Amino acid sequence: MITFLASMKRWCFFIVLFICKEGFALSASDSLLNTLRQEIANRERYINLKSQRIEDINRSLRALRNPSVNDRFVIYNRLYHEYKVFIYDSAFKYAQRLSLASYQSGEQSKIGYARLKTAFILVSSGMFKETFDSLRRIDITYLTDSTRLEYYSLMARAYYDAGEYDNDHYYNKLYLQLGNQYMDSAMRLCRPNTFEYLELSNYKNVKTVQIEAAMKDLEQLFHNFKMTVHQQAVNYHHLGLVSLLNNEPDKAMDAFIKSSLADVKTATKETASMLSLAQLLYKKGDINNAYICIEQAMEDALFYGARQRKVQIGSLLPIIASERLDKAEWHKQFWLIYSISLTILAAIILVFVIIIVRQFRKLKVADHEIQDANNKLQDINKKLREADKIKEEYIGYYFNINSEYLDKIEIFKKSMDHKLLNKRFDELKFDIGSINPDREREALYFGFDKIFLKLFPDFLSTFNSYFSEEDKIVLKDGQLLNTELRIFALIRMGISDPERIAKILGYSVNTIYTYKTKIKNKSILPNEEFERRIKEIETI
Repeated sequence: MITFLASMKRWCFFIVLFICKEGFALSASDSLLNTLRQEIANRERYINLKSQRIEDINRSLRALRNPSVNDRFVIYNRLYHEYKVFIYDSAFKYAQRLSLASYQSGEQSKIGYARLKTAFILVSSGMFKETFDSLRRIDITYLTDSTRLEYYSLMARAYYDAGEYDNDHYYNKLYLQLGNQYMDSAMRLCRPNTFEYLELSNYKNVKTVQIEAAMKDLEQLFHNFKMTVHQQAVNYHHLGLVSLLNNEPDKAMDAFIKSSLADVKTATKETASMLSLAQLLYKKGDINNAYICIEQAMEDALFYGARQRKVQIGSLLPIIASERLDKAEWHKQFWLIYSISLTILAAIILVFVIIIVRQFRKLKVADHEIQDANNKLQDINKKLREADKIKEEYIGYYFNINSEYLDKIEIFKKSMDHKLLNKRFDELKFDIGSINPDREREALYFGFDKIFLKLFPDFLSTFNSYFSEEDKIVLKDGQLLNTELRIFALIRMGISDPERIAKILGYSVNTIYTYKTKIKNKSILPNEEFERRIKEIETI
């Protein structure tokens, strides 16, 4: 009994020590983190302000009875800038409208400008191939100096981001070199020590881990220029990254928080600061605040539609959520012992029961949060499985068809060897003449069509829905796809280069262009929207 009471006294001592420690930690907590939590709780207010600004711009467009091409270009440009770090789908829509208005204006500088805006949101969403395709279509000779500067800096960012996303030593080094070359081209268009020059220089120094040079750039930016809230968000994030490289985690923490605050206040959803902050909080052991930040980062990524950001966050969210659950479980056990101690010492069984019930409720809340996180991950994994399914089907088809051809070649070779050995040259000549490349090509197309329609069973019906009744494609008996459908099937599979399509189908490039133009002209959709809609057709 004496031993038991001594044990209880030790537990009481540890409980008092823990409570005192929690109290001191609370009194010394960072006011910036408290402010950030409050702003996250009030984030809907900033989103509403952003939505109101967008509605005001739309109202100004509706107020114009017959807006000119230039009027529409200006208003679409304003709407694009409101959406570009807010909602990807809307930003892409207005980038396309901006592009249409630029073509209608006939001004090459505006056409290049509009394509540049499309490229910006593509790289923000993690669509690197599409980004490079869009940037390479821009003729920089028609761009203004400011737009050319934006072109070079965006090309540099695309290579930097692609290298980080691939995370391959060889290609990352190559992409870094290309990014530096384009960044140097952008910097040559700026006057030294201007805001634009210092921002570009700092960006390059961060990517190349030139810590002292990057810190010097940031000091000049913060001391010599008055920045917008969004510019503060970008440069505080860079300050946080440089501080981490310089082994200054506390300074990095303050910078990431200030950057995240600026992002919340500007309703910016395409952001890296909240993720960087969550990672640093997790390393410091602040699991609760890390979870708040990582959950907000995932919410922002889903709201905006940033693919690569969802993958980055998805790898960290379950870890933090799991540790948060472990911490909740530890608290449950701790308070259980605390309750037992109080019950034995004070004989208050009711308090013991209440504490257990409360801890059980906390555990249920934590389980619910884990389930929500898993549901979000399942949505991401579903999209990844779709891409894997397409690859698996066509890889299997490729190996199967090649295996069949190898078997045929082996049989044919044995036959030829036998007939050559027996000098049966007439039969040999007959066998060679019986080879029909056209029939083999048709068999190859049939196999492609069969696999494609297995993956996209609604392709034909969806394709025909983009045409009026008289222009819909009607296939012949036994035909799975015709040439026109096969061209756009390859486009849906991600093969957009006309030369590659021509080589696969055995036509000239001009023939492919002719087929595509003919189909697009018949469609009820605008020409520039047709291929995008084809690429959106869903697989099984």
